Amino acid sequence: MRIGVNTRLFLKGKLEGIGWFMHETLKRMVVNHPEHEFYFFFDRPYDESFIFAPNVTPVVLSPQARHPVLFYIWFEWSITRALKKYKIDVFLSPDNYASLSTKVPTCLVVHDLAFEHYPKFVNKTHLMHYKRYVPRFVRKASRVVAVSEFTKQDIISRYGVEPDKIDIVYNGAHELYQPLSYEAKQAIKEQYTDGKQFFLFTGSLHPRKNVINLLKAFVKFKRRQKSPMKLVIVGRMAWLAKEIEEAKAKMPFKEEVIWLGYVDIEELAKITASAYAMVYPSLFEGFGIPILEALKSGVPAIASDTSSMPEVLGNAGILVNPKEVESIATAMEKMYKDEVLRSKFIQEAALQSQKFSWDRSAELLYDSIMKCV
Repeated sequence: MRIGVNTRLFLKGKLEGIGWFMHETLKRMVVNHPEHEFYFFFDRPYDESFIFAPNVTPVVLSPQARHPVLFYIWFEWSITRALKKYKIDVFLSPDNYASLSTKVPTCLVVHDLAFEHYPKFVNKTHLMHYKRYVPRFVRKASRVVAVSEFTKQDIISRYGVEPDKIDIVYNGAHELYQPLSYEAKQAIKEQYTDGKQFFLFTGSLHPRKNVINLLKAFVKFKRRQKSPMKLVIVGRMAWLAKEIEEAKAKMPFKEEVIWLGYVDIEELAKITASAYAMVYPSLFEGFGIPILEALKSGVPAIASDTSSMPEVLGNAGILVNPKEVESIATAMEKMYKDEVLRSKFIQEAALQSQKFSWDRSAELLYDSIMKCV
């Protein structure tokens, strides 16, 4: 069988949430199923590291799809023609987009409907495109994959899709995320925080990630505890980041916050495993991979009580109201002061993280593709 895959988010050195989902599931799938031919459709020159096995044929299609008009051209013209040209039997699109004009059965992965919940954080042109097309993509797809139970229920309630059409395929965490020795953690702290303990946030920086409330909560924590604890923030400045830049410049204790920008995964895994706790007060997530990465590393987390995040965190940390600075600050204090509780969370992290595996995710995604045909 010939399986076509939208791999336009395979960008070397720039993989984030959806990109890692694609990378980890497809890497396993093509190796586990040599009986099938996989056609990877890129929208720009690709890196050879993404061609995971001999049964993968890379195809570059123009134009580069990075704007709603170009999205339309790429999916409705370029993809449709390619699916026909290469006699594709089933099309997998792992990034919320699909083609409305193809007759090829489609398996569509939906990571979240954040634009429905927080439209003010989305560029108006993109928002119009999402509002118009995502419901149509979901309804036309042969199968829909949601990355959490929350996302599945969100799709059902908003778009009236039959529950039986939607499969749940959770994210996993990269194998590099694992506990470190005491010595290795100390070396990381010496490198980044002058040997001090630190709270950690990771993710692209834009309003939905709620970084400003995190900064305000950290200031409250510092004023109350007089602690040497640092805050490390890892991630690139994304869209609508001006307010974050302003808060960064004006905040008290700014010298206690370390901004690392984008960090490669090898180093990020070490930083994560060296943290005192992950603090992830995002307003909305389809899954929340950084939470799981922390748990896999033996690190407890403070996470929002909204959307999918309680599913991921389980009993391995503290849930907070992300819109209330006091709620975040209180959780940071509780995590800091109660070592017995923190130790319990670390034990729970080991149990909770076992529920999520990229091997299992790849199997479930493959099963969903097979259901299409």
